[in-house]
Amino acid sequence: MVEDNGSVRTLSVDIGGSGVKAMVLDIAGKPLTERARLETPQPAKPEVVINAIVVLAAAQGDFHRVSVGFPGVVRCGVTETAVNLHPDWIGCDLATTLSKQLNKPVRVINDADMQGLGAIAGKGVELVVTLGTGFGSALFIDGKLVPNMEMGHHQFRKGETYEEQLRRAALEQIGEKKWNRRLEKAIASLQHLFNYDYLYIGGGEAVKVNMHLPLNVKLIPNVTGLLGGIALWKD
Repeated sequence: MVEDNGSVRTLSVDIGGSGVKAMVLDIAGKPLTERARLETPQPAKPEVVINAIVVLAAAQGDFHRVSVGFPGVVRCGVTETAVNLHPDWIGCDLATTLSKQLNKPVRVINDADMQGLGAIAGKGVELVVTLGTGFGSALFIDGKLVPNMEMGHHQFRKGETYEEQLRRAALEQIGEKKWNRRLEKAIASLQHLFNYDYLYIGGGEAVKVNMHLPLNVKLIPNVTGLLGGIALWKD
């Protein structure tokens, strides 16, 4: 068991549909290494993605424990859905498998949940959405996470889900101007649905957001998905 002191280093991993990222954080959650990235292997089955994590980990130097953000529902370290990866992930005990590979304790959480942990202020109703290969979401009430809220797969407009309307493939198909108009409608819809105090927008495609945002909506950098990894160890 690693003592919770200033020397503890956490390897934070973010698994995405297009890239697997890693970075080592100090006990306060500040980066100790540069963010490293590998393309997500295709087809993105568990073995090859876990191997990519092992490769990234080997290049990150010393660490004592591991936090992983995974794009799907995660319960007790087991991945239950993986819409943008591969069906083989359903029922995969990622925490145990990766812990054996790295010989370190591993905790796994939904990737949007992990990004939210790196972004929120911890007051009121805070919603986080991630724009990337898919559409991730996380909801917090006074800093307490409502886990595995896969809002992206719920109907949004024209018979399609938030993910179908706003994922990277839709952006590439319809262009930034129309995509931003859709996002503007989504922000209004989510405000009416959750009556949130703050909305944080992150993910790889957040850099394409080009509109006048409401005062309670904030863009967050993609690295936030890794910075949230430290919170998995605050028992």
